Amino acid sequence: MRMTTHEVNIGGVRIGGGNPVAIQSMCNTRTSDTAATVAQIRALEAEGCEIIRVAVPDMAAAESIRKIRDQIRIPLVADIHFDYRLAIAAIENGADKIRINPGNIGGRDNLAAVVRTAMEHDTPIRVGVNSGSLEKEVIARHGGHVTAEGLVESALDKAAMIEEMGYGNIVISIKSSDVLMCVRAHELIASRTEHPLHIGITEAGTIWAGNIKSSVGLGIILYEGIGDTIRVSLTGDPIEEVRSAKQILKTLGLRHGGVEVVSCPTCGRTEIDLVGLAEKVNELVSRPPYSRLDMKVACMGCVVNGPGEAKEAELGICGGKGQGLIIRRGEVVRKCPESELLGAFREELDRYL
Repeated sequence: MRMTTHEVNIGGVRIGGGNPVAIQSMCNTRTSDTAATVAQIRALEAEGCEIIRVAVPDMAAAESIRKIRDQIRIPLVADIHFDYRLAIAAIENGADKIRINPGNIGGRDNLAAVVRTAMEHDTPIRVGVNSGSLEKEVIARHGGHVTAEGLVESALDKAAMIEEMGYGNIVISIKSSDVLMCVRAHELIASRTEHPLHIGITEAGTIWAGNIKSSVGLGIILYEGIGDTIRVSLTGDPIEEVRSAKQILKTLGLRHGGVEVVSCPTCGRTEIDLVGLAEKVNELVSRPPYSRLDMKVACMGCVVNGPGEAKEAELGICGGKGQGLIIRRGEVVRKCPESELLGAFREELDRYL
């Protein structure tokens, strides 16, 4: 059961309040390079990204916000550290949300100036606290170590600072690269705030390792009903972050749509290149127009499990010795050589468009 949080409107995408968990990513382009940033955002949107964040390290980046915003369709979030003037400029240039750490924005007066500007534009503020930037005094109060309790304390204190200034349009994130610490922190904070929670395992690592850590951590957090928007943080192409987020949500039943590919792990009975074929099938269905379908497909290697598993799918491939079967809703519709299987599968898949 999803835990109840307040609804926050981020440029037309509503999170919290029982809305579906929204998928986010972050550009790795220089924000001041408008053309490159817009191109990447459009590619991410096509993959299923619903909210996009960009770094704002200088005034050139802040001024690019308006140019970028005018050329994209999904909400744009500005990520700011250290300089409150960049936060103000990003808001004034049309950012749909800003991400700040109130502890490093330059003092209470500077934070108040940012909050006033956000209030004037009704711009949500994401209060972000990471284990790597936890305040020394908080660490000291918790035994000299970064702890889940310390992360929660810091985040709630920062949110309270903004609330005391009369503004409640807030999203909270508490992230750690320590998966179990991150899980524990979210379990603690969920009962102590009604602000929407942006969840993620920060600095999770490369695509391979980061996907495993993110799937474990975010899977637990989401399964417990916690989280309103998700970013899978990977060292690699942001497209992979969106693909992973979609798969995590689909696996937990929190997201429907798209093509689910089931495939066997292969064994000594496999007599076709199932690994290569399954990769090609997965690549095919992850791209438009097939990515818009809502169905299950199977890619199986032999007659032991193949026909049975394929019956559970709308469309399946079952391999044999140098050849294979195309199965539609449990019925064999084609038999062809291995070299023609992918093309035959695509032709059958076209029937569902």
